[in-house]
Amino acid sequence: MSKVTLAKALNSGLRKAMEADDKVVIMGEDVGRLGGVFRITDGLQKDFGEDRVIDTPLAESGILGTAVGLAIRGYRPVCEIQFDGFVYPAYDQIVSQVAKMHFRTQGKVKMPIVVRIPFGGGIGAVEHHSESPEAQFAHTPGLKVVACSNPVDGYWMIQQAIACDDPVVFLEPKRQYHSDKAELDETASPAPLFTSRVVRPGSDLTLVSYGPRVKACLAAAEAAAQEGRSIEVIDLRTLSPLDLGPVLDSVRRTGRAVVVHEAHANLGMGAEVAARVTEQCFYSLEAPVLRVGGFDTPYPPARIEEEWLPDLDRVLDAVDRTFAF
Repeated sequence: MSKVTLAKALNSGLRKAMEADDKVVIMGEDVGRLGGVFRITDGLQKDFGEDRVIDTPLAESGILGTAVGLAIRGYRPVCEIQFDGFVYPAYDQIVSQVAKMHFRTQGKVKMPIVVRIPFGGGIGAVEHHSESPEAQFAHTPGLKVVACSNPVDGYWMIQQAIACDDPVVFLEPKRQYHSDKAELDETASPAPLFTSRVVRPGSDLTLVSYGPRVKACLAAAEAAAQEGRSIEVIDLRTLSPLDLGPVLDSVRRTGRAVVVHEAHANLGMGAEVAARVTEQCFYSLEAPVLRVGGFDTPYPPARIEEEWLPDLDRVLDAVDRTFAF
């Protein structure tokens, strides 16, 4: 076993997928010779050639439109969107074509396309470089949406997404690409792709998150433990379909739940999780299900982004409010 960053884990996972299936191709802006702006595809074009790791024009709609044609011909395209805010020129292709083709053809045509999107903030970037568009894709029937939060999940989930016959929007927390490392055992058996997981057990409150805010929730649980509160942290991992089994089981034990994500709270993923928990765990709840998210504004300038992002203090404030009921 070796310790790897999320960036290295994703690179290794992509390499494994390309070695296993010569129909896997990677497409995107600067993914080849440069290895991507975050170096996720570093070295892949050198080893697999320009026909399988393709530098594209700066045209997201063209990238996804080309991927649709390749998927129809039996390929498994992996499309990199350089930054989350750049995905919108491709939104029409993803929603109108990628998500609907399998249904439009009555199941005769599969769309095994992976759309990799670095998402979330915290990197001091300019406008269009730090957004969280996940709810827009999770709301689209025909798309699968997953979010990794650590290097081990990144390694396995990218391979599982590429092997999936349905289109997958694959969200990667860009702030964590080169930060924390984790032990990666490439001989282990991974969890199924579309499942959530308890990452810290607890008995007093259920804290639910995904992607870049899982780390903040674990820190909040650690801080709360010093005050005698036992908080269970659940990493959703899959946003569409939602796997709420572990969440519902947890809430039935704890009676309290807080949902945390970077996207603004209004009509976000937290609203759907809160609604379903309330519907199915109503008689177990000791307090309303609370949400913690970004503010209902466009993403702010870099100098104030840390005040905009839901941090440790805001998560702990929500925890305190649930216990006040």
